[in-house]
This record gives sequence, structure tokens and C-alpha cells, in this order.
Amino acid sequence: MTKTYDGLIDRFWRYVQMDTQSDEQSSSTPSTAKQQDFLDALAAELATVGLTNIRQMPDGYLFADLAATVADKTVPKIGLIAHVDTADFNGHGVAPQLVKNYDGQSTIPLGDSGYVLDPATFPSLKKYAGHDLITTDGQTLLGADDKAGVAELVTLAAYLIDHPEIKHGPVRFAFGPDEEIGRGADHFQVADFDADFAYTVDGGPLGELEWETFNAAAATVTIQGQNVHPGTAKGTMVNALQVGIDFHNALPADQRPEVTTDRAGFFHLIAMTGTADQASLHYIIRDHDRTLFEEKKARMASIADQLNADLDQDRIELAVQDQYYNMGDRLKDHQEVVALAKRAMVAAGIEPVIEPVRGGTDGSKITFLGLPTPNLFAGGENMHGRFEYVSKQVMEQAVTVLIGILTTAASDRAVDQ
Repeated sequence: MTKTYDGLIDRFWRYVQMDTQSDEQSSSTPSTAKQQDFLDALAAELATVGLTNIRQMPDGYLFADLAATVADKTVPKIGLIAHVDTADFNGHGVAPQLVKNYDGQSTIPLGDSGYVLDPATFPSLKKYAGHDLITTDGQTLLGADDKAGVAELVTLAAYLIDHPEIKHGPVRFAFGPDEEIGRGADHFQVADFDADFAYTVDGGPLGELEWETFNAAAATVTIQGQNVHPGTAKGTMVNALQVGIDFHNALPADQRPEVTTDRAGFFHLIAMTGTADQASLHYIIRDHDRTLFEEKKARMASIADQLNADLDQDRIELAVQDQYYNMGDRLKDHQEVVALAKRAMVAAGIEPVIEPVRGGTDGSKITFLGLPTPNLFAGGENMHGRFEYVSKQVMEQAVTVLIGILTTAASDRAVDQ
């Protein structure tokens, strides 16, 4: 039977109703004042719970410490990390609803919106028979990515403080902004965090344990056209929009996100704007394999060069910026951290689901900054939209796994001694 934890769902319910959307266009840190408001409230709550050394870093991260309950100084210091911002789907006015003892078969009306969660469309619902589900009302996202992780970490801290008989080493907590816009962990203060290794609690369904991510880059194609009256355009007009279409069509059609899965990477056109005179295309580039990732970037450059050669002058400018790298390239040498999480899951009766992330986490950047940081499940399904939901029981199991990681690390060291 799943263990319950006081305050977990109340916290989650309260957190998701606070709008903490990040803003890619902002240059501030955090990128939005509403994230800072949430972090301020969270800092006060952490103090009430009983954590110590609570401080906000220049990069916006909120750090807090929990002292060990074992005297052995060789027990590892374990970091636990979640992010407070939500994605770019509507996050204002979140009104969660609770569906108790879901039967695993019925459709779930999302408030009065007219939208429903239907197992025929979302087969994942079928595995939640008997669970209490928290959904949206159809008007907003839910924010389980990553308010579920935030609630689980704060509840874990409160539970450990209320149960000092649980043996564990030092625990370091971190709550970060701007993960959804890809820059939250750019300047994560590893030395100040003072952990031997860490886990982000930012994954999806039960059992997810991820130590490989995409390599990622953003690309912008800027096209300067030559616009004249279409009636006299022959031999003179260079339609920037048409050049953009030609550029996109030169990319492999079988390397788009809608037709790829598993370890296959992609080029994803996320925006195309402009006129015949000037246009821009914005892409994200993804691949788990570093060599294939570099080849994808080179392919875009080659297409730009070829189109420029075909035109009367260089009209295409390509700008590519790397965003993060596959943390598996580093974590392959730190499999003991992955193994520890696997053991805690198995001990809790959970089958680990180890697959490469078709995305990234703050752990990608933090791992490359020198702190090994795999990703653990937090429970969310259908994240980043109106069909998002999370199971109360899975959130509880996430807390149980975190306790298991801490106690197993402490008991391992006791055996070693």
C-alpha cells in the first residue's frame, strides 16, 4: 500500500495555483517577477519546515540544507533539485480538480471547458485505475512540471525533520527558476551547493530514471529578400518567405520530431515569421549522439551556403547556439549514482524505467558543471498543456524513493565501515 505524507497534496495544490511562468524574452534573473515571488514564499516555508542555511544565489537558485542524522562524516552529501517555473502554455488561473479512485476506463471532463481526458486518446490513463488523479479544468496547464517535484522535496524535508530516527547523511535542496527556457542552470553554483552528487526530481511517470539526454542547439535562419511589385517580379524578386521554405524543404523530412522516436534526433521548426522582404526561421536541433548532433548543425550550414551560392548575393545568415549536451557522456562514468536510485526504486516495489530523455533537464548542465545529476520521476503525465495530470499515489511513491536513496546511501557507508 502506498505510504501517505502529510501536506504533500495540499502543497502541490497551493503551488500550482501560483503563476510562475518563465519568459524567454526577459533578460532578468529570474526571468519573471512571479517566479521570484514564489521563491520568496518558498524560502519562508523552508524556514518554517526547519531547513537551515537558506539562501538565494545570484543565478536565482534557492538553496537550503538539512543536517545528517548519522555521525559518520563519510556518508555522501546528496543534492535534490526541482524547478519552479512552468512552460509557455497558459499558467494563469490554474484551477486543479481531484478525481478520486479513477476507474482507468472513463473519460474525465476537464471542468466546463468541453475538453476531456479520454483513455482512447491518452492510453496512459489505463494504468491509473484506483488512483486519485489531479487534472486541470481544461483552461490551463497543471504545472506538475515541476511543481510536483517542488512539493515532493518540501514534503520530504518536513518528513525527515519530523522523523529524526531515519538515518541519512547531509541533504542539499535546490529550487531553480527558468528551466523551461533552458537557462536556469547556466551558472549553477556547484561549490556553494556542496553536494557529492545530486538528482533532479523533474521526470514524468512512475519509475523514470534518466541519465541520458539530447544534445541541444537553437538555430536562427535570417533571410534578406528583395521585394518588388509582383507584376514586374520576374528575374528581380527574391521572396524571403520562399527562400525560407526552400531552406526548410532541404532538411531531411524523416528527421522531424513528429516522425522520430527513441534515440533518433531531429530538426524542429518552431517559428517562421516575416514577409517577402525579410523572414526568419527558428529551429531547435536535437540528437543523443554527439557526432550526429554536430553533423546536423553542419548540414544546416551547408544548406545555407548552397542557397547563398544559388542567389545573387549572400542573403541567408545562420546563427547556431548550443544549449546543453547529453549528460550521459559524463554520467557513464558515475553509474554508482544511477545504481543507488535503481536500488531505492526496487526496494519500494517500483520497476525502474531507464530510457534516454527526448529532451533535457537542468541536470544536463549541472552534470557538465561537475556534479553528477541524473533525473528522477515526479509523476506528471501529458505535461505542458491542458491535458496534464498527475497521480497522488505516484507523488507519494516519489517521496518514498527519495527517502530510500538517502537511507540506502547511509546504510551502505555503515556496511563499508
